[in-house]
Amino acid sequence: MKLAIISDIHGNLPALQAVLADIARQGVDQTLNLGDILSGPLQPLETAELLMAHDFPTIRGNHERQLLDLLAQPAGPPDPATSDGYAASCLSPAHVAWLEALPVSMALNSEVWLCHGTPHSDLQYWLETVVPGFAEGNGSGVRAATLAEAAARLGQATPYPVMLCGHTHVPRLMQCGGTLIVNPGSVGQPGFDDDHPYPHVVENGAPHARYALLEKTRHGWQAMFCAVPYDHLAQAQIAAGRQRPDWAHALATGFMKRPQPDVAESDLL
Repeated sequence: MKLAIISDIHGNLPALQAVLADIARQGVDQTLNLGDILSGPLQPLETAELLMAHDFPTIRGNHERQLLDLLAQPAGPPDPATSDGYAASCLSPAHVAWLEALPVSMALNSEVWLCHGTPHSDLQYWLETVVPGFAEGNGSGVRAATLAEAAARLGQATPYPVMLCGHTHVPRLMQCGGTLIVNPGSVGQPGFDDDHPYPHVVENGAPHARYALLEKTRHGWQAMFCAVPYDHLAQAQIAAGRQRPDWAHALATGFMKRPQPDVAESDLL
């Protein structure tokens, strides 16, 4: 069995097209989608159309939940200046119905299980841990999770030989007892920032579209991470034109722009 794993597309159609073209050359049996599919300032409608046509096994991410909650509010039209609001403003009732029908998690079979964050939360990081210090200039505010942390986040969930997660956009894997946890990285957003539980940034360091290949061999499951180039600068220009400089910088570079510290005049002399 050979699987392709995609996640966190965030409406980046050219990145998704490049990844699917690369997957088509790999001879996979199935492609799985771990959610956060459309939200962002790029091409949510076209991305939905392409994925609906492929009908991959797909689960919701936190952004699907947030987008649907937004549409369920009677307070007026969504704000297109936000990632969820822009996607919500582009979708038809058919697209919304497709999102509503997606499960929160699913078992592909007796060996492979899909979630977005962890088995218990679509917002929790599984293989990364947020730490204080970023606001003070001490690193990115994120480190790799320890084995004990990853095991605690598995909790009382039924362990499968392979458990797939996304959400953090970082390609990573960890053997946690009898379970191999795999995050394929993000197809469409190579960097982002967040304030919970502390301010931090997540960066892949290059603008490539990411996915993973997973294959069962006679020695166990083998994972390979793939980084696919595409016309990321054109996407960065679209994000900039839609007043999203944070997205534009991440799409262009794979990094988040850091705030410039105040420089005293004496430091320049």
